[in-house]
Amino acid sequence: MGLNEILSGRRSIRRYKAGAGVDPALIREMLEAAIQAPSWKNSQTSRYYVVMSGEMLEKVKASCLPEFNQKNCKDAPVLIVTAFVKNHSGHDNQGCPVNELGNGWGAYDLGLHDANLILKARELGLDTLIMGIRDADGLRKLLGIDGNQEVVSVIAVGYRDTDPAMPARKGVEEIARFY
Repeated sequence: MGLNEILSGRRSIRRYKAGAGVDPALIREMLEAAIQAPSWKNSQTSRYYVVMSGEMLEKVKASCLPEFNQKNCKDAPVLIVTAFVKNHSGHDNQGCPVNELGNGWGAYDLGLHDANLILKARELGLDTLIMGIRDADGLRKLLGIDGNQEVVSVIAVGYRDTDPAMPARKGVEEIARFY
């Protein structure tokens, strides 16, 4: 599958095939792809917490996601919680921000890594949904994520049980200026 096919075939999936597990080796491939993304001074501050066991999946879904996201990922066999180490990307060696974005660089780097992760998922025949409405403190407590990390999202992973049309996209003329 070529990159254009991956890009045009990727969707945010809100219905997954019930009972269709995902081989942990495929998740590992997705994480390896994430690792290849660039980051501020190669700081590599992205962190991933992969939830695959039935008991933990139910706990995370029931206690850390709002009802609508619980429904959106009901049959997803994998949830990946994403985070980044704070006060590193975009900061000097003493942990002081070097520009006005501060920890925005950590979020930026994580976004680059997550893009690789979800595109690799599509290449592997898997689908994803990135959920930003979640209980960060609940995830922190349940998964043992320490306070020096910013919890950003929960990514559902599985096999689609729906084939939604691609939503309209803006054209280059609408998003870019050439000088």
